[in-house]
Amino acid sequence: MQQAEALMFNSDDFLAWEEFQTEKYEFIAGEIFAMVGARREHVLVTGNLLAALKQRLRGTPCQSYMADMKLRVESADAFFYPDVMVTCHPEDRKAEQFLAHPTLIAEVLSGSTAAFDRGDKFAAYRSLESLKEYVIVDIDALRVECYRRASDNEWMLHDYTGQHDCRFSSLELTVPLAEIFEDVLPD
Repeated sequence: MQQAEALMFNSDDFLAWEEFQTEKYEFIAGEIFAMVGARREHVLVTGNLLAALKQRLRGTPCQSYMADMKLRVESADAFFYPDVMVTCHPEDRKAEQFLAHPTLIAEVLSGSTAAFDRGDKFAAYRSLESLKEYVIVDIDALRVECYRRASDNEWMLHDYTGQHDCRFSSLELTVPLAEIFEDVLPD
């Protein structure tokens, strides 16, 4: 993520400004940051995870979204574009510009964003009362880290590697790691 020109906005100004942009930007406390393109493996894994969730959530009140849908984190005065998120909240089903009540958020790591995804971004996400699970997908390690809310201030890590299935407890479903890393796994 690269910081855009030194423009300062409030959240309403940002939403109005971004509507006319050809690129995507994240917004954090008045500053905007340009989103950069992703490598092929990142796009594949994001698509695999989205497809797996969408298929398994069919017929439920939950919907899955990918990187083109904004997430509002009001307590951090921020808008993010998570790689994948799932919401089961009725207000989000009516949302136009952004979601605000995700149950699960997944970020696929890249070299330039890994520290932010694990640090400040996760700290912002933790402030969302609706969030029950934060998923970090590490392509290089072929690992999925699921952080599950145990209480208001406690998150438990469930680490999935190898041939195991990944359990998304917040959605009561399981996805094989081979499905998440399809077309990325070594032959």
